Amino acid sequence: MILFPPAKINLGLNVLFKRQDGYHEMESCMYQIPFYDILEIIKSDSFKFYQSGLKVNSKEEENLVVKAFRLMQSNFSIGNVYIHLFKSIPMGAGLGGGSSNAAYVILGLNDLFNLNLSLNNMRSLSMELGSDCPFFIEKEAKIVTGRGEIFKNVNIDLEGKFLKIVNPRIHISTKDAYNRLNDFNNYSIEKVINKPIEKWKKELKNSFEYSAFKNYPEIELIKNKLYMEGAIYASMSGSGSTIYGLYNKQPKFSFDKKYEKIFVL
Repeated sequence: MILFPPAKINLGLNVLFKRQDGYHEMESCMYQIPFYDILEIIKSDSFKFYQSGLKVNSKEEENLVVKAFRLMQSNFSIGNVYIHLFKSIPMGAGLGGGSSNAAYVILGLNDLFNLNLSLNNMRSLSMELGSDCPFFIEKEAKIVTGRGEIFKNVNIDLEGKFLKIVNPRIHISTKDAYNRLNDFNNYSIEKVINKPIEKWKKELKNSFEYSAFKNYPEIELIKNKLYMEGAIYASMSGSGSTIYGLYNKQPKFSFDKKYEKIFVL
């Protein structure tokens, strides 16, 4: 079985307040993009995990792919598997690659072992692995609220737009980003996202940008450059460090090609 876990971008990200359970109340519009890792899952006599592509600096049992398998094994009568993960989506970049990998392990094992789990069951399982994981159980864009577990359909269509993403290879841990957070927004992303995209520049914000730009000024310079070259909207995705721009016309490569990619949505 070969699966292609996608990356995502955040079209706005409101961190509203810190909850009593230690998590943060948030609101975002998450949108999957055509940038993929590759995940191979095969039945095996013993569990084996192999990772290639971009280097992941974590122990095997700390990898979300392995955690997802262990979670499924502890809840259901499934056999062992061999999993090969090829990483293309950079880590600590705000693109959700690790969360997507974990969600797709759950989706893959559900099919491989004919578990017939509902979407809600798989979302609940994936929430145990991380707040962004449930979003990847389905392919549609969603307004996401709560700590990332509450979803609402959103009528947004970026088809035909060009997307440019620039990852400066600055790893920002989600935990550190939340610890530095001091910019809490209270506007409605859902209302803004339904306005013409030309209005997003002034109204659609990411709560993590202030601290990220303060600590890493080069990230803000990237965002400014995307606007200078014609982006109709540019933002940091998630807690960073990736900056993306949306364009009506195909943009040119203007950074080191190791750090930037261009897609048609």
